[in-house]
Amino acid sequence: MALSNSVRPGDSPEAIQTWLIARIAEFLGLPPEHIEPDVSLADYGLESVYAFALCGEIEDTLGAVIEPTLLWDTDTVSALTAHLVSQFAENGPVAGGDR
Repeated sequence: MALSNSVRPGDSPEAIQTWLIARIAEFLGLPPEHIEPDVSLADYGLESVYAFALCGEIEDTLGAVIEPTLLWDTDTVSALTAHLVSQFAENGPVAGGDR
């Protein structure tokens, strides 16, 4: 899917959130419009294997290394987006993303 490369570390929070929603929707086999940013990822039934895959995509695309447990700690797309944006603000984009 072309969306996997459509976001960069310096992009807006909205762009990062849209990318995350698209990735999660693909893992779950749902249309992106069915993923609400403030609903718990656990409510969608996101399995740990997909959490690991999403973390790998975040690392590859955004250059941010995160532990899969962060997905359960942040619990929602909104909170995960805020965490990533905060990480970029503190550390700047990390080298190694695909951009």
